[in-house]
Amino acid sequence: MRNEQEVFAQLLQFAGEDENIRCVVINGSRMNPNAPKDFMQDYDVDFYLANLQEHPYNSDRSWIDRFGERVVVQYEYFEDGMSIFMMQFKDSVRIDLSFKDLNQVREVYEDSLCKVLLDKDGLNLGLPEPSDRSYLIKRPARELWDLHVIELWWLQVYIAKELWRDEMPRVKELYDRYFMESLRFLVEWHIGIQHDWSINTGATGKWFKRFLEPELYQEYISLYVGADPDEQWNKLFEAGDFIRKIAVPLADRLGYDYPAHEEREVTAYIQKVRVLPPEADAKSWDE
Repeated sequence: MRNEQEVFAQLLQFAGEDENIRCVVINGSRMNPNAPKDFMQDYDVDFYLANLQEHPYNSDRSWIDRFGERVVVQYEYFEDGMSIFMMQFKDSVRIDLSFKDLNQVREVYEDSLCKVLLDKDGLNLGLPEPSDRSYLIKRPARELWDLHVIELWWLQVYIAKELWRDEMPRVKELYDRYFMESLRFLVEWHIGIQHDWSINTGATGKWFKRFLEPELYQEYISLYVGADPDEQWNKLFEAGDFIRKIAVPLADRLGYDYPAHEEREVTAYIQKVRVLPPEADAKSWDE
């Protein structure tokens, strides 16, 4: 397997041979001194081109083979002309290589994990040493707090209705994508306030295990569930208990309100939906 120096050398040689490529920047977790290190870490690299519209790499993709034997390559093209090649190679090296307009190079100041590898034009961007300072958990504004905490109770109503209809694909979309995302925000804030808002838990909470209390982490992980309706019902109620455990003390520390009334009303509502017969109608509901 290639080491970091060998991959950097390949990237710089490639960029050096093309006059259109003027600047090379690496970013991502490989530049994060606080990220766990392993041999599978991606290389997130941006090539900044003087003329983004005139380069051959989108149409003729044989250049990819210069970087190794392919396993699979995913490609995305954007309206502004930017493109990205996410390349997995057989020796476990993965390179996510973007082609961008040189006029956008100042965007590197928005990402504290950026490091310049090549600067042909003496741009002297003067970037500080990479750190994860722009990825730290931020104290939520009251509006964001209200949005996600109410969302967690609102979505339980929505999910309960879809469970009663036995529409599991929709249930999984609502629960796995939207409900667990709002729950993730809650967990992030729980961790953030304990570390004086100076902690980074990684994309989508991938490092929660490093920072959450072990029992709380296991409880959080257990809320992920398969497609069995009964199991999903159980997890929906368990999630409500988890929300209360996290959000009530957190609201107090933040100085925000916790929607206790909505919690009681939603819990009672979904309990009623759970025992509703599949053939029920409006009359059944009122009985």
